Amino acid sequence: MLYFLAQWLEFEGILNLIRYQTFRTGATLLTALLIGLVIGPRFILMLRVRQGKGQPIREDGPKTHLAKRGTPTMGGLMILISLAISMLLWMDLTNPFVWACMAVTLGFGLIGFLDDFDKVTKASHKGVSGKVRLLMEFIVAGIASWIIVSQLNTNLYVPFFSDRAIPLGPFYYVFAAFVIVGAGNAVNLTDGLDGLATMPVIIAAGTFAIICYLVGRVDYSEYLGIPYVPGAGELAILCAGIMGAGLAFLWFNAPPAAVFMGDTGSLALGGALGAIAVAAHHEIVLAIVGGLFVLEAASVIIQVFFFKRTGKRIFRMAPIHHHFEQLGWAESTVVIRFWIVSIVLAILGLATLKLR
Repeated sequence: MLYFLAQWLEFEGILNLIRYQTFRTGATLLTALLIGLVIGPRFILMLRVRQGKGQPIREDGPKTHLAKRGTPTMGGLMILISLAISMLLWMDLTNPFVWACMAVTLGFGLIGFLDDFDKVTKASHKGVSGKVRLLMEFIVAGIASWIIVSQLNTNLYVPFFSDRAIPLGPFYYVFAAFVIVGAGNAVNLTDGLDGLATMPVIIAAGTFAIICYLVGRVDYSEYLGIPYVPGAGELAILCAGIMGAGLAFLWFNAPPAAVFMGDTGSLALGGALGAIAVAAHHEIVLAIVGGLFVLEAASVIIQVFFFKRTGKRIFRMAPIHHHFEQLGWAESTVVIRFWIVSIVLAILGLATLKLR
């Protein structure tokens, strides 16, 4: 809205700042952060009153988690409110990438909300059926993929190589949907400890803010040998909004957590990262930057696969962060060390921009 206002006034005077994506990126981060910090206390109190017993805690999980009973969930709503308001204020809403990514973020957030609501009302950790949830996710991701790919070519660009791409043709629509759904569920699986998923999401969003800005500039993309995507620079502002809203949530989610983001937040944030990566034509780089999420998801797949076939477990407990807890690592140790891994992976992801 502020962008439209400034545009209507022809960016006169100080409003000329709003013309620049870099200014709006910083403004969006601060706006989302401020909104999150302001609404946080009352929002958490409302969740605590309405939910009573809070998020159900699995009896077969780490015993240390039983002390978290009564902690409210659906804190992802705080993130989505902060993010949506800041996006509407600062982003160019004529950009189709913005609407596609917003559809994924809010659509996945709604799916996660329904899952959280089912868990809380039934006092069960099962939630919505996995098949139903996946079907809804693929419908949302499919629509967003159609919007995004209509603005792009259907090539899969390979990092570390200049001008190397794999033409996927119509299959790219399916691939894009899988990236979005996979990212959403990978972040969802990572969200098992206080602050564990939040900071890696912030780190990944910051990394993709840089990537989106660069691919949206013809001069920088040509210099670096990366695909040029007109309009993708606007998504750097969305990434900043995720960072600001995530930082505000982390203020309340820091151990001991006053609120959990729940599937409402983790699905939405993961899906948003997936959609942004598709729009920026950096899907493989997302697997590097979000390598922690990939590891968490892979640990669950491997555990289930081997247990069904051999009756034995590879890890003491999956996802893998629980494995380290069972080895005797304190929760804070697991979280901080996984944050460090995320920072290293983000640096490697950024390195692919130059190593071509």
